[in-house]
Amino acid sequence: MNAPEMISMGCRLNIAESETLRQNLAASNIDGGNLVIVNSCAVTNEAVRQTRQAIRRAKKQNPEKDIIVTGCAAQIDPGMFADMPETSAVVGNSDKYDAANFKLGLQSNRPDIRVSDIMQIRETAPHMVSAFADRSRAFVEIQNGCDHRCTFCIIPYGRGNSRSVPAGEVVNQVRALVDQGFQEVVLTGVDVTSYGPDLPGEPTLGMLIERVLKLVPELPRLRLSSLDGIEIDDRLFDLITGEPRLMPHVHLSLQSGDNMILKRMKRRHSREQAIALVERLKAKRPEIAIGADIIAGFPTEEESMFANSLAIIDECDIVHGHIFPYSPKLGTPAAKMPQVDGQFIRKRAKILRDRVERRAADWRRSLVGTRQNLLIEMSGDAGYAENFARVQIDQPIGKGRIVPVDIVGLQQKQLIGRVTA
Repeated sequence: MNAPEMISMGCRLNIAESETLRQNLAASNIDGGNLVIVNSCAVTNEAVRQTRQAIRRAKKQNPEKDIIVTGCAAQIDPGMFADMPETSAVVGNSDKYDAANFKLGLQSNRPDIRVSDIMQIRETAPHMVSAFADRSRAFVEIQNGCDHRCTFCIIPYGRGNSRSVPAGEVVNQVRALVDQGFQEVVLTGVDVTSYGPDLPGEPTLGMLIERVLKLVPELPRLRLSSLDGIEIDDRLFDLITGEPRLMPHVHLSLQSGDNMILKRMKRRHSREQAIALVERLKAKRPEIAIGADIIAGFPTEEESMFANSLAIIDECDIVHGHIFPYSPKLGTPAAKMPQVDGQFIRKRAKILRDRVERRAADWRRSLVGTRQNLLIEMSGDAGYAENFARVQIDQPIGKGRIVPVDIVGLQQKQLIGRVTA
């Protein structure tokens, strides 16, 4: 059977789900050779624009193929994508796991819309293992949806309410990936720290991690995707700071460093709590590298508020920063708030990115002279350390292996490593 062309927009979860979808179609004996599937993103207006642009580009490059649009943007506004002349069908976020929804042969001239009410979904779909032929790490989706309603975020309406994958299924997926030769697994989801309360016994994320590490002892490296710091309980904290197989790389969903903006976002943490959490993490495990999401130019953000976001980059030692210029999203409360002028938003985003890069540059310099264990990427000549620093190595080596390297230099933004004997 021929595989469809997959175009994934947005987050890591979309990338993982695209691979799951590809495998699901193959297992269902559906020939995707005439399909291009666009897995859309709705996190910002720019993400939706880029999705539409990708659809037009795909049709121009493959005029003989059918374009099927799925993902968050398709779930939230299926009519918009159905109205695009390039589109053959629109499939919702929960509907995409039914392979039958990707069978075409429609008699109508109008694209078919196959989108269910995501808010009625109470269980996770039966996921397959998310293994990637072109990647050295694999992703396992442990949770989907979100019960929180941050004022800037439309994603709950694209993903539905929070639903957790049973621990036994997660363990089976991780074991299958290890059996395939993967040395690192990333646990991913929309709000992974909310894992568990919808399952029997109400397990927590920490309990899930303990179970995975115990039942798959041959897994060398386990990594977590973005975390909501306010939901890191003592059990999870102890694992992050004390379990060597859990990578020292914590990416926090901060969004802002100003308390008033955090309240207007309906976030559940304060700047003081975020700073205290990082201080505690680093006190117990100093090598932990901190990443964070920060939004520039949220409605009503004044210069003093922006200054607090800028300052928190240093206060939390953020070296892996995802900076997002705010853009109003129709249907969210923040879109109705007083907006910041676009030129200020762009300026502030650049200032934040520059500050993160200065912090990251200092961090990279501090790693010269250390020894790091790298997971070698598919190219064979570079890899990622446990702290997610990317390192170019001095000689090609087998892809997918974990090897110790001495960090011997720095060229611009690239660490240089020498493979040890």
